[in-house]
Amino acid sequence: MNRNKILSLALVIGLLITTLVFIGGCNPAEEGAEGDSTSTIYMIVFLVLIFAMFYFLMIRPQRKRQKEHQQLMEELKRGDRVVTAGGIFGVIESISEDNVVIKVESGATMRVAKGSVALKQER
Repeated sequence: MNRNKILSLALVIGLLITTLVFIGGCNPAEEGAEGDSTSTIYMIVFLVLIFAMFYFLMIRPQRKRQKEHQQLMEELKRGDRVVTAGGIFGVIESISEDNVVIKVESGATMRVAKGSVALKQER
């Protein structure tokens, strides 16, 4: 999802939550259990909507990025052009379980943590 769609979705959810809070606040306080149960229902709906908003705007995209990064780590092989999280460009010379040796443009080799490889460049 692009950023504009996410922002418009957040706006719609925010307006929906605001409407529910407004409607819940407009009910006059009644004597007895009915007034209490109505406000409880609105509070539960409000909390569910807040959780759903956090899930779709924060948790789900983060999990997707983690899966993509894990797949990238599994697909790395010798000869791939990569960029590390620190911004170092290089070509993979060798790979082990938890680190990668990359060769930079000057010819020097560097050993970096496998998880610090941020992306793979296309040739």
